[in-house]
Amino acid sequence: MPAQSSATLPSVSVVIATRGRPELLRSAVRAALGQEYAGEIEVIVVFDQVAVDPLEDVVVPAGPRALRTMSNDRTPGLAGGRNTGILAAGGELTSFCDDDDEWLPTKLIRQVQAWREDPAAVLVATGIRIVTPGRTVDRLPPERTEFAALLASRITEIHPSSFLLRRADLLGRIGLVDEVLPTSYGEDYDLLLRATRVGHILGIREPLVIIHWNRASFFSGKWQGIADGLSYLLDKHPEFAGSAAGSARIEGQIAFALAALGQLAGARSWAGRAIHHDRSQLRAYVAMAIAARLVPAGPLVNAVNRRGRGL
Repeated sequence: MPAQSSATLPSVSVVIATRGRPELLRSAVRAALGQEYAGEIEVIVVFDQVAVDPLEDVVVPAGPRALRTMSNDRTPGLAGGRNTGILAAGGELTSFCDDDDEWLPTKLIRQVQAWREDPAAVLVATGIRIVTPGRTVDRLPPERTEFAALLASRITEIHPSSFLLRRADLLGRIGLVDEVLPTSYGEDYDLLLRATRVGHILGIREPLVIIHWNRASFFSGKWQGIADGLSYLLDKHPEFAGSAAGSARIEGQIAFALAALGQLAGARSWAGRAIHHDRSQLRAYVAMAIAARLVPAGPLVNAVNRRGRGL
């Protein structure tokens, strides 16, 4: 990117919602503050359901950089935490970073440069580098993603820790993160669906965010919240009725979650719906195998995660 003064670059607010990961959080904050970006960057750390840590041991680099910490004053959970940060932000652009992920130094430079070449984009994402025990996998997003593609597939290469949006869009035509969504599960997918109703997603096909999968997710094993969140998304977005592949994918995930809970009748019902929409929907068959106690859910999820994938 050509050398530019901070006055010619949009200011960026980085929202990091956190709970219970103090060391990983510090790495995320330092990486955001250490961007090779001449524009203004403020990092807003929102502590959810835990005491606020002022992060006094984190050195803020010289220049247009700032670090703020605060408590989630909205709905407990990830959605409320992110919205607290969005509403407190002063930057023209807003970006998210999970508290256990890290940005590579050129992330913001590449995003702002690409956005200037495609100003009609509503969101800019980058590739990710997934680090699991003994394995590193790069996942690159499509160069352009629209609503229909997201209905058919979550496109997990578009990861929330790489999102860059206009704050005005989050306060206006897209809207804030959905705090009604049960346990905030799928809040990033919901945001992407709403964003692509008004524009396309621009993808930078470089891995500029490190995703650490060598730890347990807050959602790991919380099957009821996963089932409830996905059911809510199906109801919220009626367009799924016109996408057999998209419906089957989510129905298969719900079946899997219910099977892991031991809710056999519900698991079989949702698996049947998934197979009706898409006979190749593997999650539905796996859910029935779990319901029949042929395979356990937990070790299966762990095995898939080690390959840089999710269910």
